[in-house]
Amino acid sequence: AGVPRKPGMTRDDLFAINAGIVKNLAEACAKNCPKALINIISNPVNSTVPIATEVFKKAGCYDPKKIFGVTTLDIVRANTFVAEAKSLDINDVDVPVIGGHAGITILPLLSQTYPKVDFSPAELEALTVRIQNAGTEVVEAKAGAGSATLSMAYAAARMAEACLRGLSGEPDVYECSFVASNVTELPFFSTKVRLGPNGAEEVMPIGDITAYEAEWLAK
Repeated sequence: AGVPRKPGMTRDDLFAINAGIVKNLAEACAKNCPKALINIISNPVNSTVPIATEVFKKAGCYDPKKIFGVTTLDIVRANTFVAEAKSLDINDVDVPVIGGHAGITILPLLSQTYPKVDFSPAELEALTVRIQNAGTEVVEAKAGAGSATLSMAYAAARMAEACLRGLSGEPDVYECSFVASNVTELPFFSTKVRLGPNGAEEVMPIGDITAYEAEWLAK
């Protein structure tokens, strides 16, 4: 997955190193397993997914349904923080997180939280900003010893399992993922994706959002 962040580094600082690693891995996948589902978790995901896409295009085997940017850690964090704030069982909580996988591109749709819960304006702001900055929170807490590891591994396993469930034909398997998308004017965007035997069977729309969330989306 490349190198982890250290204090003071942004995800973009990882680009010079991790971009080359993802390019090489994508080239190997395009050559040896061109029809596989590719889950890209190396940061900056907002940049490494387009890199892998271009590699597959160059190799003549690009399928937009089969390349995924793993943003699952944002959903795991959002679910955790909301469950803690509202004293809910985390196994019952689902918070869609859309956009990208860095800073303000991470947009938790707290208005779409399941089960339905109410947040004060102060809670909305605090939760939104904490979810966006959670990766940096971990980097600073580790004080030079790396970035998120166990939680990232859990997120990777959850996304991989969802893909396998979709491949097996299980219906109604959804995960948020940074994929080729027509939902916005951007070529790649993270929303919920319905997973199936062909990969991303359907890229879901953003749905109804609040004025507060629309402000973040515009940013």
